[in-house]
Amino acid sequence: MENPAKRISELLKSQDDFLIASHYNPDGDAIGSACAMGHILTHLGKRFTLYNQSGLPDRYGYVEMPGLMVTSLPETMPKWTIVLDCGAADRMGDALLSRKDETRIINIDHHLGNGDFGTENWVDVNEPAVGSMIALLAKELNIPLVGPLAQCIYLAVATDTGFFTYGSTTPESLELAAEILRGGLDIAHINMMVTKQWSEERLRLWTEVMDNVELYLDKQVAITAITNDIFERTGTTSEDTENIINFVNRLRTVRVAATLREEGPDRYKFSLRSYGDDNVQEIAARFGGGGHRNASGGTIEAPLEEAKMMLVEIIGGSLGLS
Repeated sequence: MENPAKRISELLKSQDDFLIASHYNPDGDAIGSACAMGHILTHLGKRFTLYNQSGLPDRYGYVEMPGLMVTSLPETMPKWTIVLDCGAADRMGDALLSRKDETRIINIDHHLGNGDFGTENWVDVNEPAVGSMIALLAKELNIPLVGPLAQCIYLAVATDTGFFTYGSTTPESLELAAEILRGGLDIAHINMMVTKQWSEERLRLWTEVMDNVELYLDKQVAITAITNDIFERTGTTSEDTENIINFVNRLRTVRVAATLREEGPDRYKFSLRSYGDDNVQEIAARFGGGGHRNASGGTIEAPLEEAKMMLVEIIGGSLGLS
């Protein structure tokens, strides 16, 4: 079987002018992977455009970018678009989704149920982050993992493994971190930049959301809601909710934690977290969502209380709880 990193590396060497995209509302893996890919293409002397429908979140403003990240697509699409960390085609965002037939897609991802929506597909659910896949690509191209490229790969892998605490952490990911450290990465500095991004407004948001946690099914399921009223009251946005669910999931009795974030009238984006064998990807799939075994999400269109009860029922059934 052909090595996908080798196949894609040959394509990157032979082609020019790429669009690099990742999922909207990008997290550390999406930003880190996109920036790392940009640094690789810079090393190869290629033309490229960094794109994300949501733009670059302020909390990643410290990242040494290989170029400006734009929020509008070019009038003429390039021949190739590299789509990173998108578990499904619609995660690219409406604008790119509507124009995907104008370009050829290189789909690099690690989510369950990806669907292979690209012209070229490299989907490996055993990889802890897309950033670790980009590292393999760099090695295939004999590009050393140092400087801004190393910083971006570390951002991607560290954040998507919970700083190497999640079950998705592999020996290879730890070896990759060690290699990057040997190359000169200031790990104390980048970890500080990743974590020390809170505002007073964000602290107030977390205080209110954590105070609203509700427990169900003998305290084995925890759910909290993040409504537009809370955003308005605290002066925050959806960016400030990142990682809340992982703290809810720290409750000793909880097997599945869920957050419901309001996106519109009777429309809620849900996120699920679990540990071990409790498969929340299957739960998310019941609502048309997806992700990983222990970290998934999707959308529910229903009033808030009804949405909560729908989640409780499906989660309870999946866990074998009444």
